[in-house]
Amino acid sequence: MTTERGMDPGVVERLAREESFANETFEGLDLQGVVLTDKEFYRCTFENCQLQESRWKGSRLENCVVRGSNLTRAQLSSTALRDVRFEGSKLMGIDWSNLASNPELGFVECGLSYCSFVGLSLRKTDFLRCVARESNFYDLDLTDSDFSGTDLSGSNFRGCMLTRVDFRDTVGTFLDPQHNKLKDVRVPVETAVALARNLGMLVAGFHDEAPKRAPRKAR
Repeated sequence: MTTERGMDPGVVERLAREESFANETFEGLDLQGVVLTDKEFYRCTFENCQLQESRWKGSRLENCVVRGSNLTRAQLSSTALRDVRFEGSKLMGIDWSNLASNPELGFVECGLSYCSFVGLSLRKTDFLRCVARESNFYDLDLTDSDFSGTDLSGSNFRGCMLTRVDFRDTVGTFLDPQHNKLKDVRVPVETAVALARNLGMLVAGFHDEAPKRAPRKAR
């Protein structure tokens, strides 16, 4: 861990012993499986850290950045996130549904495949240029959120409020209006064409023309 005073060799011991950390940078640390219960981090940065299967029960992160780190299958039970930004990090297989209420977070160029987001208010949340394949987005308020440039292949949206959500330049996005509330949603042409096909319509220039019925022969 680096601070204004330099490298602290006892970072693991400090994390276990102390309850709050402010204005610190945790860099290049191997903290796989670390247990961080009831910890507070304010204006801290996690840079290039190995945090796979880490457990953050009841902790609080405020004005923090997680950059270039691996949190695959991390557990975030009752963790409060306030203005937390994940950049270029591996976040695969995380169930974000157990976060404390009303999280404030954003993702830029992150790996979010096989994740679950259920029953959260994620208004104005950025999911920019991420890979979020086969993830579940259920019963969310995503009003004014931005998924621009994200790969959503195989992902499911169900029971979501999708007012003014931006899906431009996404890949593999499918939105079922029967199971989501859509209003002023920006989608790529491919998404609109796929929806039309699902509703039984063929879009000229995108779908093969339906075979025409042969005329009846005169008797």
